Amino acid sequence: MSTVVHHQDDIGALPRRRALRVAVFAILGLLVFRLYQLQMFYNIELGRKSTENTLRAIVREPLRGYVFDRKGHLVVDVGPSYSVTITPAEYDPRSLPILSSILGMDTGAIKERVQKGIAYSRFSPTRIKRDISFTALSDLEEHLYLLPGLDYQVDSKRYYPTKAHASHLLGYCKEISDAQLARLSDYYKLGDLIGSSGLEASYEVMLRGQKGYEFLAVNARGKVIGSFEDGRNDISPQEGFDLILSLDAGLQAFAESLMTNYRGALVAIDPSTGGILSLVSKPDFDPSIFSGVTPVEEWTRLNTDTTKPLFNRATMTRYPPGSTYKMVLAAAALEEGIIDEKFRYTCYGAYRYGNRTFKDLSVHGSVNVVEAIQRSCNVFFYQLIHRVGFEKWTEYGRRFGFGQLTGADIGEETQGLLPSADYFDRVYGKGRWTQGYLVSLAIGQGELGVSPLQMAVYAAALANGGTVQQPHAVQMIRNKFTNRIEEFQQHTRPVGLSATNLALIREGMQRVVNAPRGTGRAARIPDIVAAGKTGTAENPHGEDHSWFVGFAPFEQPSIAIAVMLENAGSGGAKAAPIAGLVMEKYIHGAIKRYRYTPRLTPLVQADTVKVITEAR
Repeated sequence: MSTVVHHQDDIGALPRRRALRVAVFAILGLLVFRLYQLQMFYNIELGRKSTENTLRAIVREPLRGYVFDRKGHLVVDVGPSYSVTITPAEYDPRSLPILSSILGMDTGAIKERVQKGIAYSRFSPTRIKRDISFTALSDLEEHLYLLPGLDYQVDSKRYYPTKAHASHLLGYCKEISDAQLARLSDYYKLGDLIGSSGLEASYEVMLRGQKGYEFLAVNARGKVIGSFEDGRNDISPQEGFDLILSLDAGLQAFAESLMTNYRGALVAIDPSTGGILSLVSKPDFDPSIFSGVTPVEEWTRLNTDTTKPLFNRATMTRYPPGSTYKMVLAAAALEEGIIDEKFRYTCYGAYRYGNRTFKDLSVHGSVNVVEAIQRSCNVFFYQLIHRVGFEKWTEYGRRFGFGQLTGADIGEETQGLLPSADYFDRVYGKGRWTQGYLVSLAIGQGELGVSPLQMAVYAAALANGGTVQQPHAVQMIRNKFTNRIEEFQQHTRPVGLSATNLALIREGMQRVVNAPRGTGRAARIPDIVAAGKTGTAENPHGEDHSWFVGFAPFEQPSIAIAVMLENAGSGGAKAAPIAGLVMEKYIHGAIKRYRYTPRLTPLVQADTVKVITEAR
């Protein structure tokens, strides 16, 4: 009886053992599969997390490159700045009230920074506040035991040791935005500074240097144990490259002082190289405002100021140049053989085309092209554009660089507007505009729009024998990796004017400044023969805009200049003397003796500028 019972128990145990074996093998199979999955698919991610538990890389910021002027004077310096950081993995929210009190920050702002840091990396320090005072730093040191995860690092901060602002040329840095960070996360991290305008932005990659890294050993809870392998694997930061500019800091400061109470721009160029000697846009701002943390009220003030101090008038404005553009039409007429030095036209003080009369400011009598430039005879150029034709007028404007970007390394510029027959067809409709539309273009009015930078390039081309130089502010870079000075080669191209025709135009410009009836005599320089052209562009919303372009010395020019003053009136009375003083300062190194200085006028409100015809 008992034998039978035992046999039945064995039969019942077999399925159980079989089920157990299946379960064991299933569990083993699942473990093997999971191990394979971890090894093959998640090894990189888990390896990174494991490394975070054993090693932490602390970023060491490099010193940003220095900026020097053409004479070796330091224009942009670098000094220390202290930033507060928090490692989210070690941060204790209970320390928030103390931290908020010491830093003078809203608790919500600190929380937001910490949350962004967590999203980026829990184990990487995230910057909470930049450029804290030494007093705040000392206070933090005293309470460090109450602030887990808190630390500080030394950053670089911009200083400006000269009297020259050059704010629109040099530009400034600001904290990287979320949109920029999404595109540039391979180098930058939350809270980093990045060049935002001017040369700081254009040469960001060269100026910023290379970050260094200090490696620290940490435990599985993220607590720092000490230096990893005694710092043998640390990477030292590399300083940014230095920029050596064509800018003359002394000339820049002088030009800024002359433009103090005006709204407008001044650009001076070395006509032999295209190097920018001075670039002024007024009103401007103190770049040191952006060297640390920019107060919200300052940023708001700059952005709401009706005079627009952040706007670069030297490169971004698009104003009609008035009579300063007449040399383009003269060049087209001479080069195409339509006129020569013997061609004369009698000015009776007005020019009638169709049923409309276009007036001049004077009765000039019989004038040739040289005298027409010297005395700024509108009537001579009114009739001349119909002889030259719209297409050739546009072509020669393009030769001088109008209607296109100059390629300046400043970063922001407008190409302006150079009208053409196709443009008029689009704007007015094909067959719906007449030759009468060209009369205002003849004297640099109408739809034509240029920037002061383009006008300085134009003046430089007339000065150097007919070569358009690509303007540039940086002439050399000190490469700190190779310890060599690297010089950039800029693009040049010929305008395509014969020496004879160019000489006639230059002679007219020389007479503008030096002859008894020249319109730009206020630009004369003691002991130096200068050349130039005045312009006064009408503005239906207020006073005329004042222009002057020129160069000096006449035989071997070393400086070409364009001055534009918004709503300042006559070019000969206002822009010309400023240009003359700047050229004299550059050539002589000082103002040699007293002479006429333009009376400074108060700023006027900004208007959208539209010009009409009959203006010189």
